[in-house]
Amino acid sequence: MIDIADLRLTLASDAGPVNILNGLNLQVAAKESLGIVGPSGSGKTSLMLLIAGLEQASGGRIRLGNAETGDAEVTALSEDQLALYRRRHIGIVFQAFHLIPTMTALENVATPLELAGDSKAFEIAKRALEEVGLGHRLGHYPSQLSGGEQQRVALARAVAPQPDILLADEPTGNLDTETGQKVIELLFNMQRRRGATLLLITHDPALARRCDRIIHLADGRIVEEEIVRNQAAK
Repeated sequence: MIDIADLRLTLASDAGPVNILNGLNLQVAAKESLGIVGPSGSGKTSLMLLIAGLEQASGGRIRLGNAETGDAEVTALSEDQLALYRRRHIGIVFQAFHLIPTMTALENVATPLELAGDSKAFEIAKRALEEVGLGHRLGHYPSQLSGGEQQRVALARAVAPQPDILLADEPTGNLDTETGQKVIELLFNMQRRRGATLLLITHDPALARRCDRIIHLADGRIVEEEIVRNQAAK
C-alpha cells in the first residue's frame, strides 16, 4: 500500500540547507497500522506530509496504492493530481483539528465529499458523525464543541470518504488523557472496520504499541523497527 524508496527532504534556512529526511526507505502493507515515534525534529511530521503530497520531496520515490485501489507515484504527480488522489484515497487527522470555524460539524464533514462530487455528501457525513457519537451535534459550530468533540468531527471528516490510507499526526496531543483515549479507540475501530492502512505519529510509547509495527526515527532515518506481538490490547 505504501512503498517509499530513498526519500529525501532538504529545506533552506538562514544557516544553510537543513536535511530533514535522509534516504528513508519504508514499506507498509494494506490494512497495517504503523506507529511512528521519535524525538522532535526527527522527521515524523515531514514524512506524513510527503506521503499526503502536502510537501514536495527533494529526492526519492513514494508509491501508494495497489492493483485493487489503483496506485500512484506521489512524487511524480502534479498539484491537481495530488489533490484528486488525496480526496479519493487519503484521510488526515491533525493534532490541531483544522475545522472550518464558520461551518457546522455536519458541513465540515460533508465538504470533502461535496468537493468530490458525492450527491449523498450530507447523508454520509451524518452517518460518520453518528458513528463517532456526535449525532446530536450536527448543527453545532466548532466554537460550540469541546476539544474532544472537535477531534471527533475531524476524525469523522477523515474517514467519511472511505480512504485507503489514514494519517494521524499526534491526534490526542491537545486532549486530556481520558478524552484522548476515547478518540484513539474510535480511530482504531474505524480503521479496522474500513480496512484502511493507518500511520500514527505519537510521542506516547503505549499508544504506539497498539499498532502492528513501530518505527523509530532519528535524524531523518529509521533507526529501529519493532513488530508488536501482543495485539490483545487493540
